[in-house]
Amino acid sequence: MTINKSLASSSLAEVIDRILDKGIVVDAFLRVALVGIELLAVEIRIVVASVETYLRYAEAVGLTTDPAALPAS
Repeated sequence: MTINKSLASSSLAEVIDRILDKGIVVDAFLRVALVGIELLAVEIRIVVASVETYLRYAEAVGLTTDPAALPAS
């Protein structure tokens, strides 16, 4: 009986394709305070996705609007 060991390696192109297909979200919040006084606050939100993925999820949560439905000005 032999055991075959397979190490799956991904190229950079495969990794980028997967990230753009599924999307990735990084959310960070940093607060520096001294004696109860806030000295620095940093909030970072990064979303990486393809336009197609963004539009699919934006439509699902109602963030897209139909330009024809907007009132004329």
